[in-house]
Amino acid sequence: YTHSPEDVRRGLTNSLKALKTDKVDMFYLHAPDRTVPFEDTLRVVNELHKEGYFNRFGISNFLSYEVAKACEICEKNGWIKPTVYQGNYSALQRSVESELFPCLRHYGISLYAFQPLAAGFLTGRYQRHQTEFEEGSRFDSKQPVGKMTQGRYINESYFDALDIIKVVAEKYGLTIAEIALRWLEHHSLLKKQLGDAIIIGASSLKHVEENLADLEKGPLPGEVVEVVEQAWLKAKPMAPRYWH
Repeated sequence: YTHSPEDVRRGLTNSLKALKTDKVDMFYLHAPDRTVPFEDTLRVVNELHKEGYFNRFGISNFLSYEVAKACEICEKNGWIKPTVYQGNYSALQRSVESELFPCLRHYGISLYAFQPLAAGFLTGRYQRHQTEFEEGSRFDSKQPVGKMTQGRYINESYFDALDIIKVVAEKYGLTIAEIALRWLEHHSLLKKQLGDAIIIGASSLKHVEENLADLEKGPLPGEVVEVVEQAWLKAKPMAPRYWH
């Protein structure tokens, strides 16, 4: 699909058929299509909203200036504005903080953080010199997504960052995943009162239950927070960009 008016309409129609419903809460543009004028895409998004196919409009993987451009176009024309940005945000992937967050706050857009465990890297299950990965996992190199994920996280800087988190995790009897989730919940730039949220994904019910339990816990000890900051500084030079 492109973001041409015809394809946007066709894409949503086909999605609704696949979901066996006539309406969804959120309709996302998953990434910008820079071959189609934003005005053309946003016009048909507004038409589809007026026709009752979705309640809220979200975007993902847009550059901050593209977010601003989209919002200005929508405001000028009285069209539905994006109110959610789904972005890659975790303790070791904070590229959204310096540039994107101020833009989202200016336009009243909430951030929904995906990959809060860095696609599983922040579970500690992967090793520095590992070459074989579980089939079907986010790191499975046989899949395009797996190759992309390996490119993001399987490097010396990220394992150096992970190593110092492991030390403080052992000291306080915490799991790495727990540190990552509690950091995002209590110490990141996310603000519930502004509608921000954390998207969790898991391969089993047990993982879902563990993640939800960790998110219910309180703030981390100060030393742990300091170590997470140090870890981010180690990972930052290799951190992937937040946009596509």
